[in-house]
Amino acid sequence: MADIDNKDQAEMDPADMEDVEEVEEEETGEDENSKARQLTVQMMQNPQILAALQERLDGLNGSPSGYMESLPKVVKRRVNALKNLQVKCAHIEAKFYEEVHELERKYAALYQPLFDKRSDIVKAAYEPTDEECEWKADEEEELTVSKQDEMKEKAKLEEEKKDEEKEDPKGIPEFWLTVFKNVDLLSDMLQEHDEPILKHLQDIKVKFSDPGQPMSFTLEFHFEPNDFFTNTVLTKTYKMRSEPDESDPFSFDGPEIMSCTGCTIDWTKGKNVTLKTIKKKQKHKGRGTVRTVTKTVPNDSFFNFFTPPEVPENGELDEDSEAVLAADFEIGHFIRERIVPRAVLYFTGEAIEDDDDDYDEEGEEADDEEGEEEADEENDADYDPKV
Repeated sequence: MADIDNKDQAEMDPADMEDVEEVEEEETGEDENSKARQLTVQMMQNPQILAALQERLDGLNGSPSGYMESLPKVVKRRVNALKNLQVKCAHIEAKFYEEVHELERKYAALYQPLFDKRSDIVKAAYEPTDEECEWKADEEEELTVSKQDEMKEKAKLEEEKKDEEKEDPKGIPEFWLTVFKNVDLLSDMLQEHDEPILKHLQDIKVKFSDPGQPMSFTLEFHFEPNDFFTNTVLTKTYKMRSEPDESDPFSFDGPEIMSCTGCTIDWTKGKNVTLKTIKKKQKHKGRGTVRTVTKTVPNDSFFNFFTPPEVPENGELDEDSEAVLAADFEIGHFIRERIVPRAVLYFTGEAIEDDDDDYDEEGEEADDEEGEEEADEENDADYDPKV
């Protein structure tokens, strides 16, 4: 049989022989690619390899490329000139953000009457007119006239039934508490014992620093009289900086929060939810007697938001304090930029749906990519699902 094969090969046209060799090379290349792909998948599933890779990447972050080192001295000199221009650009950008802050302060005064009216409606200080309550639904939400009439009649009957069962609620009950519970960033801070207190929250306001003063903003939480503390307003002030760091001017990317200060909450006796009392048993080493000791320790609560870690003058913090402050800055910025201007949309959930839509689009793209990869794998004869 081998002789026949050799004879066939001898009689084959040289061009055909080349085709056979090319096919064999392609098959060998595909086998190697398949093995490499499988090996890569196995490596990426190994947490130790991933950790080592991440450490290596972190080490490379910010390091100069070899290309810069290879440039002639005269070119490096010109690159330095470009860097000096970039520093000047950063200082101009800082001035830009200072003017943006002034614009924010100017327009905050225009928004405030609308926010004040919102607050009056929420706390039942003002009852909106029928005209103010009329809301035209989007085209997608519009129903046929008959369906609308049917729903109006049903709603009317339900309202009459509720009126018989209980007194008409005032304003919009638990408005801000509902907003907080609807937003993951804020709901993560809430504890069950915080909710009865936040039911008394009537408004959140943003106050910007006066002209000529260092850049800052203050969040004001306005409460109605309650049994938990005597304060009517709790405040949190964030101090910002809008100038490049001399030691690292290229890191400038707009104003950054440098520090924040809270306020003292005048808790009613026995109502401080930021502290809890625990009992511990202690055994005497000599006599062997046991005694119970009562100890007060910190307790998880939203109201710890008003006692952030203090930033020392040298600016150095331990890792835990840095993490707490980073989260605190994010929350303060989010309340100022999103919650206060669009509170009603977070109350209804519409703003959250918009945020989810953004993530869904990214998710769909990722799903598409995964689908393409799966399709490629299924078409690969060497693909092993177990691997």
